[in-house]
Amino acid sequence: MSQDTASQPIGQVAQKPWVRNWKAFLGRLLSNKSAVFGGSLIIILAILAVIGPWIAPQGINEQDFALKLQGPTTEHWFGTDDFGRDVFSRILHGLSITFRIGFVSVAIAGTVGTVIGIISGYYGGKLDAIIMRIMDILLAFPSIILALAIVATLGPGLNNIILAVAISAFPVFARIARGSTLSVKKLEYIDAVKALGASDTRIIFKHILPNTMSPLIVQSTLSIATGVLSAAGLSFLGLGVSPPSPEWGAMLNSGKVYMFQAPHMTYAPGLAIVLFVLAFNLFGDGLRDALDPKTK
Repeated sequence: MSQDTASQPIGQVAQKPWVRNWKAFLGRLLSNKSAVFGGSLIIILAILAVIGPWIAPQGINEQDFALKLQGPTTEHWFGTDDFGRDVFSRILHGLSITFRIGFVSVAIAGTVGTVIGIISGYYGGKLDAIIMRIMDILLAFPSIILALAIVATLGPGLNNIILAVAISAFPVFARIARGSTLSVKKLEYIDAVKALGASDTRIIFKHILPNTMSPLIVQSTLSIATGVLSAAGLSFLGLGVSPPSPEWGAMLNSGKVYMFQAPHMTYAPGLAIVLFVLAFNLFGDGLRDALDPKTK
């Protein structure tokens, strides 16, 4: 019987290190009020995105011109728009579009950026210099300006918005992945693995990638909020999803004409964007503290 096993109380089974680490992480995350509040909001919004089309009082294009520009009532909680459509129903339908923009764009940006960053940091030399100079050029442009230029070139549409947001976001992931790779590859156990004859692919995917995930996960949650804001801004400028799609930025664009006559047309989608972005920002901050308690 080993000394560690003998030191355990009778009837208590020794936990594996990853189980202890996971429990400690959950404990820190659940003790963070901001993370709990943000995570709860995300869960509620995700549930609404799934069941929204079934609980929405009306369809997204169900019009009643007799009720156009009507303020909030018991029948139309968020009022109606200039075509007499129920704003609350359109916001519920637009929630799934918002999640799609946020998650798909970040999935693309995170995957491409992480691969580029790890390759750049691991191999170094001229390859690293070339890749990082390209990333510097992309980072020199504000993300919304870069996304605006890409959408203006490719044309409006949901897929083009997702691609534009992903391209504007992946340099940040590349920078983070490169920095983490440079730190990890200097550790002694990486030299030991190389001495044992491990291939570069095995070292990258089994030893370096897992140790770079924490900051990348945090950046992913924050980038979802940033991506949704960028997409809403593009739609507000008329370069996003085409009407009659109930994308929140497009709804803001339609409501700006009636800002004083029917302010609910802008307040409702505007508050929805604020709530969505706030949820992911709060959860991202709490997740960062939970993954790295030293940052507190």
